[in-house]
This record gives sequence, C-alpha cells and structure tokens, in this order.
Amino acid sequence: MGTGWSLQAVSPPAATQHGVQAALDLVVEQMSQWEPESDLSRFNRAMPGTWREIPAEFAHVVEVALDIARASGGAFDPGLGRITDAWGFGSARRTGRVPQAVQSGADRTIDFDPGARRIRRGEAAALDLSGIAKGYGVDLAAAWLLDIGVRHFLLEVGGELRGEGIRPDGQPWWVDVEMPPTSSIPPWRIALHDLSVATSGNYRRGFSAGGQHYSHSFDPATGRPIVNGISSVTVLHRDCISADGWATALTVLGSEAAVALADEQDLAVCVVVGDREHLSRAWRAMLD
Repeated sequence: MGTGWSLQAVSPPAATQHGVQAALDLVVEQMSQWEPESDLSRFNRAMPGTWREIPAEFAHVVEVALDIARASGGAFDPGLGRITDAWGFGSARRTGRVPQAVQSGADRTIDFDPGARRIRRGEAAALDLSGIAKGYGVDLAAAWLLDIGVRHFLLEVGGELRGEGIRPDGQPWWVDVEMPPTSSIPPWRIALHDLSVATSGNYRRGFSAGGQHYSHSFDPATGRPIVNGISSVTVLHRDCISADGWATALTVLGSEAAVALADEQDLAVCVVVGDREHLSRAWRAMLD
C-alpha cells in the first residue's frame, strides 16, 4: 500500500503481528494497482464487457465502493483508473505533467453481480480502489484481531485508524485529527471507542506544473483534479472502509454539498477549507 501500519493492543498473542500483516498482504494481493498479478490488475487487463469472478474480499470492497458511488451521485468513481494513471497517480510512472487529452465522458461503468461475485467493466473503465481499499485493510485486520480474542486495540494503516475497546488505564483510544499544514485550526481530539476515522487530504499528494498545483483527488465529472478549495475531509464511522470511501467522495463535492450530503447520510464529517471548518449534524451531535 506504499505506507506503514502500527498497532497498540492489550495482551496480544505472539502471532498478532504476523496476522495483521497477512490481512494487509491479502488486500494488496487482491486489490493493488501496483501489483501486476493482483486480481484487480488482471481484471483491468481483461476485455471490456467480460465478466470475471473475484474473491469475496475484493467483491465486498467493490460493492461498498459502488454503493458510495451511487449515494454520492458519482463523486466516488471506482472506474477512474485510466484517468488517474494518465495524470501519474496510478500504477504508471508519475509524469509530473498535465495530460493533453482526458476522456471525461467515456464509459467507465463497473458492473457488479453480487450473486455470482463477478464484475465487468466498460470500455474506458479501469478499477482504482485506492480511495477505499486501505480502509478495508484496517477492517480486515481488525476483524482478525477480534476473532482471536483481542478486544482492546488501536490499529492504524497509513493514517486511517480504528479503535476497539479501551486502553489498560480505562481511557478510550484518543487520537488527534491531522489538519492541513496550511491551516491554523487546532486538531480535533477524538475518542475511538469502537469507531474508525479517515481523512482525505487535498495536500497529501500532487504535483505543480505551469505555476499551478494539481491534487491527487479527482472530480469524476471533469476527469481532472479538484479545484473546489477543500483542504481535507475527515469522516467518523463504525467501519473504516466507509470512513475511507466517504472521505474520498466528499472531498470532490465542495464544502456546502459535502456537508449537505453528510447530513442526508447521517455521517459525522468535518470539512476544512483554508482556516474554516464545516461540520455535519452528526459530528456536532458527538460534541454534546
């Protein structure tokens, strides 16, 4: 996944580190754009319109991704892989330049048949699950920990976190939300008690060309990096896959539309634009 992970756990057994790593390795094996023999890479090389059966974990992530895509009106687009590649943010080599032509209106449809656990793609579609798979990796490793009897832990993978139970001192797992480096807003301190948090930051990856900065966050409607002024979006959710995917989707929409959709979906969300915060109703309710 191009990042590291950490775990704080109460009385973990000896095999804990190996088990967590195995869960994360499975996500890479199935869903990595950067591994040429992953299930995702093989699907992207398959003929458009051809159904391909996929593993259960992969199918779950695709199903959640498509649910968020529908609920967000297309702000989350798991079929955006060719465009992210063209801009140098996918599996291809980073270009550091603006591509000359972008097919924003081409068929990027990803169809999913849950009964047969199979998927197919439109002619211009390539799966890119980088905006949601890391959160699923947190959930998969957390599920393994719970299955072996580890009930109290804080797991972090590349800045996405999930806390279960409490610390040995009886306190919840307190974490500070990362704020954009250009913002003077103090970070929120959150108690992750059976809760996950994910932040999508417009400042994290990108490149500059011709005096303009281009973000790694894309607007599927234009096929170009977002220019809506959002610096970061933080989402709290029971599941890290949902927190991760919704943080990606809401970053695309702009502050007003993002908060409106968060309220509609009852999501706890904090949107940062410069030195201003925009909070959803569910986030504000957690302050009481």
